[in-house]
Amino acid sequence: MSKMNRRKFLKDSILGSTLVGIAPALLHTTLESAQANPPSTDFPVVISSANGEKATAKAMEMIWKGADPLDAVISGVNLVEDDPDEISVGYGGLPNENGVVQLDASVMHGPTHNAGAVGALEGIKNPSKVAKLVMERTDHVLLVGEGAQAFAKAHGFKVENLLTDKSREIWLRWKENLNKDDDWLPPADDKIGMEIRKYLNVYGTINCCAVDGKGDMAGVTTTSGLSFKIPGRVGDSPIIGAGLYVDNEVGAAGSTGRGEANLKNLSCFMIVELMKQGKSPTEASLEVCQRIVKHTKLKYLLNKQGLPDFNVKFYALNKNGGTGGASIYSGGEMWVVDKKGQRLEPLAYLYKRNE
Repeated sequence: MSKMNRRKFLKDSILGSTLVGIAPALLHTTLESAQANPPSTDFPVVISSANGEKATAKAMEMIWKGADPLDAVISGVNLVEDDPDEISVGYGGLPNENGVVQLDASVMHGPTHNAGAVGALEGIKNPSKVAKLVMERTDHVLLVGEGAQAFAKAHGFKVENLLTDKSREIWLRWKENLNKDDDWLPPADDKIGMEIRKYLNVYGTINCCAVDGKGDMAGVTTTSGLSFKIPGRVGDSPIIGAGLYVDNEVGAAGSTGRGEANLKNLSCFMIVELMKQGKSPTEASLEVCQRIVKHTKLKYLLNKQGLPDFNVKFYALNKNGGTGGASIYSGGEMWVVDKKGQRLEPLAYLYKRNE
């Protein structure tokens, strides 16, 4: 990265840190003002996974105030990373099988085609910020485990206990109900234990991508990963090309869902490459879903119909502001903010969930 670009990143980061989150109710006013004073002939677009309502609003606000799109999307997902009620991202995320929260994140900056990521990061609430520092302040792309935490501490990040009372209770109930023959006993009024299935195999994650009025793109994916995973497990979220990919001349794509499927298919890279060939974001996302279905051959990953017994969701954005996405099974949604306002849109899909 050139010194000039580096200074721009630092300036935008400082600007972003002084802004407050925009409430959804205020988004209309922000967009109305933006339409009256657009920075260029093209209107910015921000997209995210279904848990990104506040993230997309925040990112759009920052872009209209002149922030680099990467600073904007990172500031957006920070709201989710900081939310203790979001059990699949950041603070309060569900831990690994030992009760330790390990976070993954990646960022990619379209104009420089640079990227940064962290994996199995413990004790740091905002892995997306650390991933950006890996991109800006090292000649590496990915730092993991103790090395990632040491790097974060060197840059002033505070090490915290990321388990909330809620996530700890869910983990304890999972452990107590794991084996009927062990010595762990749930309480008599075990309401969470009775509902524990909904917390098993939680993938969660938030992805957020944007294109600004100049056509520059950026993306971020951040997660606490698979619930109750083997310690050290790293999914697709911090792997460039798997859980996130950005090509400033083509588009951007991100994903949530089963990370191992994206790792085996380099899914987000494929979506962007298919858009490069002329496919729409939705068409490209559907084709990659079909690719995953075709490549899923292990019996324990298949349901009675011989289809994947898991879901993967994709969110894609092209250079011209076109949006779309898809999932293997129905029910997926994505947030879109553009000149039409902010809205939740359904994802295309291959199969209805009850098939």
